[in-house]
Amino acid sequence: MGFTMAEAAKTAGVSAAAPYRHFEGREDLIREIARQGFEIFGDLMNFAYAKGDTPLASFESVGRAYLAFARKYPGNYIAMFESNISINASPELAAVANRGFDVLSKAAEELSAHLPLNKRPPPMMISQHIWAMSHGIVELFARGEPGARSPFSPEELLETGTGIYLRGLGILPADE
Repeated sequence: MGFTMAEAAKTAGVSAAAPYRHFEGREDLIREIARQGFEIFGDLMNFAYAKGDTPLASFESVGRAYLAFARKYPGNYIAMFESNISINASPELAAVANRGFDVLSKAAEELSAHLPLNKRPPPMMISQHIWAMSHGIVELFARGEPGARSPFSPEELLETGTGIYLRGLGILPADE
């Protein structure tokens, strides 16, 4: 996130001193952009989860919502995941940052509930694997020109990757 407070002020159409009335400095501004992004992201993840009528449908909907968020809110996404801000810098930021991840963890828990306990990976592990896959797809494919690096859409990549992963865990049955 290469910008100065003066550049941010100019883009906003305010005096160079105006941002300092609201923010201590650049890091504080980035933290607020991330906080707002995590608020939107958490709401979107909750909405997407509620749309599904089965655990799998909810899980898939949450994955698509992740990709959609990255496309629609690239500035927030960068502040949230690429700015090196400390999520734990404030309790408020930590709480709002965990909302979206909690939805994914809940979806993973419901999706794997039918597995015997001795064969069930921790839901947190499942959700972190899917989060990593989603984040990787965004980084490699979803923020550039569609199809620029892959003949497949980000949604197709996430759906097939998730399917392979869930089948490998035994959460989904193997294709016949």
